[in-house]
Amino acid sequence: MGSAALRSSLLPYFPQKSRFGDGKRPSGTAVVASRRENSRERRMRVDESMVVLRKRIHEMKMVERNYEPPEEWMEWEKQCYTSYDEFICKLVGFLQWHLMNTRPGLALGMLLLMSMSVPVSVVMIAQQLVEATFGVFSTVHGG
Repeated sequence: MGSAALRSSLLPYFPQKSRFGDGKRPSGTAVVASRRENSRERRMRVDESMVVLRKRIHEMKMVERNYEPPEEWMEWEKQCYTSYDEFICKLVGFLQWHLMNTRPGLALGMLLLMSMSVPVSVVMIAQQLVEATFGVFSTVHGG
């Protein structure tokens, strides 16, 4: 009873029938949903294709330079230059495969652990270097 009174009081603002005639929802709503779905699929295809696009751009740059690495590079870098792209793609693919097959909590925990271990180890190394320096100075000045 209360909902009927509320509906009748809001009738001028929220008409019961649509402007399309038969009172049904317009068919454009379903089209919008399918467009959203298609845009997600397109976005995923574009994201997947970005790696391929970047690789092709890099290959084109290599062809322009006749597969010659820059002159300022070291010799070992020049030797690794031709197989470097393949190595990086395999490494990132391996990492991506393993991260996608683990629980998100575990992956984030490992990331947190690794990101915290680097600063802690740097502080520990700096502390050891300071102690070693004080030890050397006390030996030199003490004797």
